[in-house]
Amino acid sequence: MFRGSSIVALDDKFRLAVPKKFRDKLFEQNSSLIVTAHPDKCLVLYNLLSWSPIEKKLMSLSSFDPKISTLQRLLVGYADEVDPDKAGRILLSASLREFAGIQQEIIMLGQGSHFEIWDRSAWSKKINSTVKKLNLENFHELEGFSL
Repeated sequence: MFRGSSIVALDDKFRLAVPKKFRDKLFEQNSSLIVTAHPDKCLVLYNLLSWSPIEKKLMSLSSFDPKISTLQRLLVGYADEVDPDKAGRILLSASLREFAGIQQEIIMLGQGSHFEIWDRSAWSKKINSTVKKLNLENFHELEGFSL
């Protein structure tokens, strides 16, 4: 389970050093990693073992539906299989960086089974805007939930 956030600066070769606290779980069974585009204009990072069932399910859906084909293009078309180096770094491709507007500093957000990777300034704008719009009144899915 991946939770929490980490701010990471990409190195001059656009490699992301995965924080040590996440490496064992993320790199389990020497699996490759998948980095791909997300409709929210960020990237997502999965262990290949977690990603494979998602990709299989997505590709089993009808590509004649425009919404599904768009998701297939984003999630599978941009998918980049990467292997971490000995220092726990992964390379973010130019096409993925361009898609997500990633410059030099990113934030990794744990989302349970995976991470979202955002350009730090884009995330700041997104979360500030989202929190301002958030209205939890009449949010029935949260009935009985408390912090």
